[in-house]
Amino acid sequence: MSDVTLYDRDPKYIPRVAAVHDMCGYGKCSLTAAIPILSAAGCDVCPVPTALFSAHTKYAVFTFHDTTDILSGYLDAWQKEDVELDGVYSGFLGSPDQVAIIQRLYREYPNALRLVDPVMGDAGEMYPTYTPELCEAMGALADGADVLMPNLTEASILTKRDYPGQDIDEATVDELLGALLELGAKNVVLKGIDHGDGKIINYVASASTGVTGKIELAHDKLPYMIHGTGDAFASALCGAVMAGRGLAESAEIAGEFVRHAMESTRNQPHFEDRGVSFELNLGELTNLVK
Repeated sequence: MSDVTLYDRDPKYIPRVAAVHDMCGYGKCSLTAAIPILSAAGCDVCPVPTALFSAHTKYAVFTFHDTTDILSGYLDAWQKEDVELDGVYSGFLGSPDQVAIIQRLYREYPNALRLVDPVMGDAGEMYPTYTPELCEAMGALADGADVLMPNLTEASILTKRDYPGQDIDEATVDELLGALLELGAKNVVLKGIDHGDGKIINYVASASTGVTGKIELAHDKLPYMIHGTGDAFASALCGAVMAGRGLAESAEIAGEFVRHAMESTRNQPHFEDRGVSFELNLGELTNLVK
């Protein structure tokens, strides 16, 4: 597969992206990742908050407020002001009804790129606020996605398969990629394959070329895990795509950005709980649009 460019960036124009994610008051993830990372990549970020958390769900104590009831009026106001969008980037949802909110954005902005991070879980487990009904609804966003970015847990949920663990062989990679493309995604970035050899591997596949044309991207693995790296990766990938870079190149840029951010994070207090600190590395993304 040759690299595919999804957005033709005018260097004088700032593309506008709706970021449909939750907002955490403490802990780096979702909108607190999407807003600064996309902004660094030269995007005008328009948040659509799907839920409000006091802190992310890795903490033992957090408050959770579902914002579904306010979102129809929120988007009505956008329509009345003729808000224009170049991309719709969705992540964590607060309820199954919010899938319809994203589909509304697709109808009202048919030319906007559809960038879907199907945030549902990790390491074989669903996140605490997710239900089987919400996971089922999330699957509807795969159909027509310009980019679908699941980890292995999310790929398993979307394709209704048992979680295979992080160390999967090439045949299983092809099966998963093929099944995700069959859901209607135009392009898939499958994240987080770990063979235990010191590398983390991501795969990029396109419906136009099929799994035989997939691109493999390997990144050095660090000896520790940090919360929020998936959101940082997806946000950086979207930022690179909106900067006019090819999809595989964008995935490579995002992977290296996250690795460097993890190295910076290790020096911060309470990093094991708070999550990835990428502030010192945002220049990597700003350089994409200089």
